[in-house]
Amino acid sequence: METTILRDYSCKDEELPMICMFGASNLRHDLPDFSAFSPLFNPDYVSRFDSRIADVSDLILPRSETLELKIITQRMRETFRVLIDLVNRLTGYITLARLEQTISVTDFGIKYLRKSIADHDAEGVIQALHTIIGNISKYKVELQVQGMSDENISRFTDILSSVANDKQKQVEIINNRKHIVQNNVDSFNGLFGQLNEILGVGKILYKATNRAKLKDYTFSELIKHVRRVIKQKPVEVKVKVN
Repeated sequence: METTILRDYSCKDEELPMICMFGASNLRHDLPDFSAFSPLFNPDYVSRFDSRIADVSDLILPRSETLELKIITQRMRETFRVLIDLVNRLTGYITLARLEQTISVTDFGIKYLRKSIADHDAEGVIQALHTIIGNISKYKVELQVQGMSDENISRFTDILSSVANDKQKQVEIINNRKHIVQNNVDSFNGLFGQLNEILGVGKILYKATNRAKLKDYTFSELIKHVRRVIKQKPVEVKVKVN
């Protein structure tokens, strides 16, 4: 039976190395105070902590997978840009054919598609495209009379295939990352243990003398800081993993 190693930390796996990076930065700044407290805290100690952070970061998302995810995201953004033009044209043909009297733009799937594109939601785009392609097939004659070509119709199918393939690749990479992380929880726990050692001494040094600096060595405050930074990052194409 496979043994499950419990996590000692209460944050997300991907948050831990970022929290530790801030902890390492604070430690480097305050190293004279730490060294005066104990010779354990020296440049070699900081260097070992940095190396541990780097190793765990690579477990979270190996560099090769980081690059592959970036390429996939860029390709999907370009696909969505092309899709917006196709949707605009389709909406025009629907209007010319007066199909709104038979089926609303919402029921056609266009409203949900536009929202999904705006939200960078690949899953939503796929669902909406299935609906739209089905309705294009149903009202093909009316749309083609107004000028919609077979090429335009086939492009919707091609884009559906492209987005679905890219989404599947994202899922595979993310699932592989989760598997790697689960098999290396002991490394994460070790990193967290060293962080706790640093935070513990920081509290001893500053709890009675510098309440502001004490926040630099409080885990809950570091989590808040990391999550604020994460929110400020550029929006990426979303992918849902069951």
